[in-house]
Amino acid sequence: MNLNVNDEVGLLKTVVLGIANDFGGTPLESECYDPKSLESVQTGTYPTELNLISEMEKFCSVLEKYEIEVIRPENIDGLNQIYARDIAFVIENKLLIPNIIEDRSKELEAIQSLIATFNQNDVVKMPDGARVEGGDVILKGDTIFIGYSKDEDFNLYKVARTNIEGVEFIKKTFPNKKVLAFELKKSDTDPRNSALHLDCCFQPIGKKGAIICENGFKNKKDFELLARMFDEKDLIRIDADDMYHMNSNIFSISERVIVSQPEFIKLNNHLMNKGYTVEEVPYSQVSKMGGLFRCSTMPLIRE
Repeated sequence: MNLNVNDEVGLLKTVVLGIANDFGGTPLESECYDPKSLESVQTGTYPTELNLISEMEKFCSVLEKYEIEVIRPENIDGLNQIYARDIAFVIENKLLIPNIIEDRSKELEAIQSLIATFNQNDVVKMPDGARVEGGDVILKGDTIFIGYSKDEDFNLYKVARTNIEGVEFIKKTFPNKKVLAFELKKSDTDPRNSALHLDCCFQPIGKKGAIICENGFKNKKDFELLARMFDEKDLIRIDADDMYHMNSNIFSISERVIVSQPEFIKLNNHLMNKGYTVEEVPYSQVSKMGGLFRCSTMPLIRE
């Protein structure tokens, strides 16, 4: 397999989609490592395995409708394997394997047989101390956008998953790319005032567009810098409530086809008015665990 991913919207050919089978059931509050999951546990609304599987299979069906090769992780009993995005990710022709939080380290075992089929020269293990999760890494041509936390936040919050050492490693590994890093708001307990990853508050769409939410950025100047990189007419600004419901965590199959939730009425209407084809997939149960469509995918090949 010749890995190739340079942006978020190129025609998708091959993708890893997570699984919800045997995901371990409802955790204790002390076992939650993101505020959305914690909220779901506290309110008694944590999703069931049956509902999660149903939603993910509907997503899989849409991907297969577009003749995309969908690869699933091997099942590890009692392990949450829904969010494939974070455990490894492709930039250009390289698969980067980052150092992720210990709670999630076993997830990588489920794709080891897949990784073994790649050219091992294209598999890059990040060094100790360099921390990144794939949801914080967003590609657009010659630019890599990264959400991260400085030490004072990284050492304080469970939801701070990418550090400056991780940013610097990506800069070093891809010297031909422009790397822009943005600090994100973090909270382990308040899902309405925390961006778990950059894709929870920003995502490019189409040729020139993007979805963006100011509330996810720790520094207003970072948000303004990013927003200025897109024409205002191609920019979809969402508010804090939209960010909480993960409106920016939709998933592009191509420049013109986007997978979104049916509940995102305002966003979907806007996209369709702009000429996008919107494939609506119910995914509200998956969202209760801290991620949505982009979080549960790991693109391997985009044209």
